[in-house]
Amino acid sequence: MDSEEVPSAPSTPATPGAPLFGGNGNLRFEKPNVVRKSSFLRSCKCFSVEQWTLEDGAMPRVSCSLPAPQIPLAKKVGAEFIGTFILMFAAIGTAIVNQKTHGSETLIGCAAANGLAVMIIIFSTGHISGAHLNPAVTISFAALKHFPWKNVPVYIGTQVLASVSAAFALKVVFHPFMSGGVTVPSVGYGQAFATEFIVSFILMFVVTAVATDTRAAGELAGIAVGGTVMLNILIAGPATGSSMNPVRTLGPAIAANNYKGIWVYLIAPIFGTLCGAGAYTVVKLPQEEATKPPNSPSAIVGSFRR
Repeated sequence: MDSEEVPSAPSTPATPGAPLFGGNGNLRFEKPNVVRKSSFLRSCKCFSVEQWTLEDGAMPRVSCSLPAPQIPLAKKVGAEFIGTFILMFAAIGTAIVNQKTHGSETLIGCAAANGLAVMIIIFSTGHISGAHLNPAVTISFAALKHFPWKNVPVYIGTQVLASVSAAFALKVVFHPFMSGGVTVPSVGYGQAFATEFIVSFILMFVVTAVATDTRAAGELAGIAVGGTVMLNILIAGPATGSSMNPVRTLGPAIAANNYKGIWVYLIAPIFGTLCGAGAYTVVKLPQEEATKPPNSPSAIVGSFRR
């Protein structure tokens, strides 16, 4: 295969009669077990190949990376509002029902409702708005340069509006509103702050992995993040309600006029998510390490994508 020439690649519907890769259509492949950077595909408009590896005569893999269509900000904001509204309606509503039925929902039921809500929202709106659903998550994504700072105020305003709307909708549906599903600490403020910080750290560590690292199991993002929310509520629910989200507390607090310890829920999740995002950025596998051959001594980290 050192000097063998192959015919020109077939034409595509977009460019009838033209070779797919441009140039004269002659391709050359290295011998087995040789990895080299590809340069002849630079003129190709839809294919992006970093490396070509030939092992035991296997053909290299080529992946198409057409640019994603631009989504208008208005559509993103609309999807973010609907997603946050659904999450708040489910999370606050489950807490209200549990209180009205004297604990029949149980902690497991409340945790499952929150986790399922997060999962279905990510699967249904994640490709549109990113499904932040949480000002702390939005700020952390912006800090990691995965979200433009100029859109942060719009997203946070949308999340606050959705939370308040859901809380007042529940106030109408479940009359009397009673405590309205407000998260208030049942422990000291110091313990509550530490608890909310830790569960927010855990949440954002997982979110950063599945949302920003292409080598993570991105297809399972909804399940991973929803499961993390459920786990955190099972751990911290009895102590703080496991808010992890400033608007999860702010909306019902406004509707119920109950602001006890609200500063904990406004500050701790932001610090926790920033640290969680930073921690994953530090420990994640560098790109050059991920591209090493599987038999490389350092290429021992597993992945759901394999």
